[in-house]
Amino acid sequence: MTVEEIFRTPIFPAPLAGVTDSAFRLIVRELLEEPEKKNLLMFSEMVSANGIRFRNEKTLAMLRTIEEERPTAIQIFGSNPEVCAEAAKFIEQLGTAAAIDFNLGCPAPKIVSNGDGSALMKNPVLVGKILSAVRKSTTLPFSVKMRSGFDENNLNAPEIAKIAEESGADFIAVHGRTRQQFYSGAADWNEIAKVKAAVKIPVIANGDVKDFDSLDKIFEVTKADGVMVGRALQGNPFLIGRLLKYFLTGEKISPPDLFMREKIMRKHFEYLIKFKGEHVGLREMRSHAAWYTKGLRGGAELRNKFNRAESVAEFEKFFAEITNFGG
Repeated sequence: MTVEEIFRTPIFPAPLAGVTDSAFRLIVRELLEEPEKKNLLMFSEMVSANGIRFRNEKTLAMLRTIEEERPTAIQIFGSNPEVCAEAAKFIEQLGTAAAIDFNLGCPAPKIVSNGDGSALMKNPVLVGKILSAVRKSTTLPFSVKMRSGFDENNLNAPEIAKIAEESGADFIAVHGRTRQQFYSGAADWNEIAKVKAAVKIPVIANGDVKDFDSLDKIFEVTKADGVMVGRALQGNPFLIGRLLKYFLTGEKISPPDLFMREKIMRKHFEYLIKFKGEHVGLREMRSHAAWYTKGLRGGAELRNKFNRAESVAEFEKFFAEITNFGG
């Protein structure tokens, strides 16, 4: 997949830990129309480069994709240039990834305390070494996802973006918040605009895109080549298709009704069980069910039921109740 092909469908689901696994990616793709169904680049949850080096079973499971969910980019994280390069090479050799993305944006304390994710934005020299090593190790399209900076006193995304460009990255995604903000406050799209002005490679804008209006505004402010949608997708896999349709044709498709929502929840649950087994699938579906039912009248009652469900049959019984509630 070439960079030009990637940007033919420039509204991307962001990589989200605990969300954008194979089950979710399949759901999103199944809701798309042709040719977007075939062409949209999806991103994996972030995968540890160290985990790949040591062939950790859970890590390797995150690299597995099936044909129906591709093309998929695999996002890796780490802070050792050699290890990150090995991981990228291993991923390419698997023959199933369409691209490789490197994480410079994760704000999670566990990741940052290890010097990974957004912590790397405090060390531009190391960033350059890592990205150059990864670039040399793979022929796949290579992207970098970052934040506007580590904190408000270090808004260095343009500097990091230039390093990424010089290191051979094909495109960049920028979340308009600092690490210190996590997900609070508003994303500063002007900081993304500074990145767009600083580099010649394509830039994807990320942060607070949740509807048609915000999609228009982020493109207007940032002049970005694409947009990445994150938390607004939780319990809302329909959104990517609606935004893509609007971007490509100007048509505003209505949100799904309760019957469609129930249908998609059932399918999502089916995929989780298929890929992860009943025990893990049940546990993870509780979070997804909470997102799917957020904002519904009586949703709190439903969420309590899902949280108490301990079998596939119980979950399926509660799915049927969704259509009894309104927005």
